[in-house]
Amino acid sequence: MSGSSHAAAYLETGALPELPDRHFIAGEWTTPAAGGRMETFDAGFGRAFHSVAAGTAEDVDRAVMAAHAAQNGWGRTKASARGAALMRAATLLREEAARFAFVEALDSGKPLQEAEGDVAGAARAFEYYAGAADKIEGETFPIGDDYLGYSRPEPVGVTAHIIPWNYPLSTAARGLAPALAAGCTVVAKPAETTPLTMLMLADLLTRAGLPAGVVNVVTGTGPEAGAPLVGHPKVRHVTFTGSVPTGQGVMQAAARNVASVVLELGGKSPLIVLTDADLDAAADGVVGAIYENAGQICSAGSRLIVERPVHDALLERVLARVHALKMGHGLRRSTLGPLNSAPHRAGVAQRVDEAIARGLPPLTGGSATVDPETGEGWFFEATIFDDVPADDPLVTDEIFGPVLAVQIADGADDAAALANGTDYALVAGIYTADFGLAHRLARDIDAGQVFINEYFAGGIEVPFGGNRQSGFGREKGLAAVQNYLRIKSVAAKIG
Repeated sequence: MSGSSHAAAYLETGALPELPDRHFIAGEWTTPAAGGRMETFDAGFGRAFHSVAAGTAEDVDRAVMAAHAAQNGWGRTKASARGAALMRAATLLREEAARFAFVEALDSGKPLQEAEGDVAGAARAFEYYAGAADKIEGETFPIGDDYLGYSRPEPVGVTAHIIPWNYPLSTAARGLAPALAAGCTVVAKPAETTPLTMLMLADLLTRAGLPAGVVNVVTGTGPEAGAPLVGHPKVRHVTFTGSVPTGQGVMQAAARNVASVVLELGGKSPLIVLTDADLDAAADGVVGAIYENAGQICSAGSRLIVERPVHDALLERVLARVHALKMGHGLRRSTLGPLNSAPHRAGVAQRVDEAIARGLPPLTGGSATVDPETGEGWFFEATIFDDVPADDPLVTDEIFGPVLAVQIADGADDAAALANGTDYALVAGIYTADFGLAHRLARDIDAGQVFINEYFAGGIEVPFGGNRQSGFGREKGLAAVQNYLRIKSVAAKIG
């Protein structure tokens, strides 16, 4: 059945395919030790549609110990065999893409076509790191003819992965695939509001040939399941995507066990449009950068920095595109879906209401709303604030919703200064016809990744991560494999 067929059946009858509802530990579906349950919600209707296990420290310990028991076997599996298993996972994910996309859209709220893109990207991640598995090599050291010096890259051991709710499947894939390619075992804790595709992925990886215990999933809340996982003494590395305060707590917990950490945290990313830019292409980029997934993207282009001479012409184009967005349930292939939860929508609304109270009226939008077709769901209007002061919270604070703050620049140097004017440094976008200037700006802007003339350009091959309050470490690309390796050096006298 296609994703659209699943969607049509669900919207008409409420019918769902069989969905996982327990932990996945040591290759088996496992009942939670304390018997707890928690609901997962359809954000487009604002109602629960399924429930899953609510894990505790006991469940986490069972999962970590299963991963620990499987570590030696998987770490010493021939690299080409690990790669072959990941390649089979990519094939299976493409074969089952319709079901994964349907569940991802339903659980997260995002439009179905965006979820389909996420599934394709996840399959590509497993394919990419399948090819990397047998390219992990050591080095030799020139320490004299009477000595042999070499290095052995080894898996770090059990890895913990804390998966966010905005991109559950694709974020899981970009962390799990390099960890598995490097020979590490995995315990994943998906976000409590989006647990399903991570559970489905663990089952798929086992069917692709990964031995029992290599990939384990415990569902539950951050305090009850996430905290015991990142603080477990057998966990040797934590990959975390989420908020700055939670990331700081993760780093502190990992430090107690001297475990390594990759943190991908918040963003308030600038999209710069200079006077010579193609304004139609730039307007398309602006709208995609902030309204994809209803702005719930750490790397969203939530700040538009536009040179003064083209401000009015660009805003006219952006507004026309915003007014053409189709709000609605993600399974109806809308172009502006709901926010993921009622509390999150309330938080976005509070930030917008506070801005209005400060005397900043929105150019468009500004209100919580519902699906115009059903009168239900956790929606928020596509919102734009124009000519926002550089020190206003709309510019400095991450909102994580469909809210764009426009800043006006007087020249490229001013644009770069505005771009660097927050505590975040995740990504940046630049639209200009002057390629030399684009690369000078890319040099001068503090960001982990810079897009030129296409926001969200790149793919799994391009390292991704932030600086300053946006975190540290890099995911994606071959750089990600290094997160999951430790280097052992050997020096031997042979003469």
